[in-house]
Formats: sequence, structure tokens, C-alpha cells
Amino acid sequence: MRRTSLAHWPCSIARALDLLGDQWTPLVLREAFYGVRRFDDFQTSLGIARNTLAERLRRLVDEGLLDKRAYQDEPPRYDYVLTEKGRDFYSVLAAMARWGDRWLSGAEGVPVVLHHERCGHDTHAEVVCAACREPLRAEDTAARLGPGYPPRLAERPDVKRRFG
Repeated sequence: MRRTSLAHWPCSIARALDLLGDQWTPLVLREAFYGVRRFDDFQTSLGIARNTLAERLRRLVDEGLLDKRAYQDEPPRYDYVLTEKGRDFYSVLAAMARWGDRWLSGAEGVPVVLHHERCGHDTHAEVVCAACREPLRAEDTAARLGPGYPPRLAERPDVKRRFG
């Protein structure tokens, strides 16, 4: 079944999901943050089918989240290294982990604890306002159309109601 592309929707969430929204891609990136760099190590740690992993790694390289670097010529072998764009995804994974820890962990507790090396404390992600540093909560936040929203869509009645 072919999926509908969200790559050109006027929504950053839709665009991000188009690239990263399947179940394997965030896990491949998680493993990269854990230090995994080689195809066989990704495959072993995730138990993912080789063809699925090859496709996810190819897409992450093509989209600039991973760099593919040769470490052996005969036969060709590669490391997959996070780029700046890839490293910037860490906060998304940390926020997902925080939500999962709160709502999906059982009585045994959270499966992985984040430890902030710079201050020496165990921690979790918090989403805060970039200006005042207060927690960013839905009830205190409003969405407004940005400069990249297509003008032809901004005139639709449903869009005017939502973002009025």
C-alpha cells in the first residue's frame, strides 16, 4: 500500500512525520545516539530486517541526518554518523522518552534513565518557552500562521477559523 506524502504540507509536524514517522526511523536514530555506527550493529540491536534497515539508512543519509563514511574498501563497509541535523533530533527523542516514561512505564519503572553529564544529575526532557523558560503547555499556547504558510490556503474559511 502506497502512503500519502506529507512532505509539502504547510505544517512542520506533517513534514517531520513524512521523513521520520515510521516505527523504525526514530529507533535507528536512537541507536545512533547510543553510539551504534555500523550496519550490522544496527541490525543486531534492533532486530530489523536488513532491507528495511538499508532503506531507512539510505533515507537518513539522503535527507542529511546521517553521513555515510567508508571505513573499509574491500569489501566496502561504512559507518553511519550523525550530522548536525541528525544530532538536533535528540530533543525530540528525549521528549518522546519522557512521555513514554510517564504514560507507558509499568510498575517496574522506566527502562532507560537519561543522565546529564555536564551537571551530573539524572534528568528528563522538559519543553519550555524559549523566551521566558516557563513550561510550554497547550492551554497556554496559541498557534498562528507563519510566513511560510501558503497565502492561498490562509484564505480558506476553515483555516481562518482555526488561526483567526
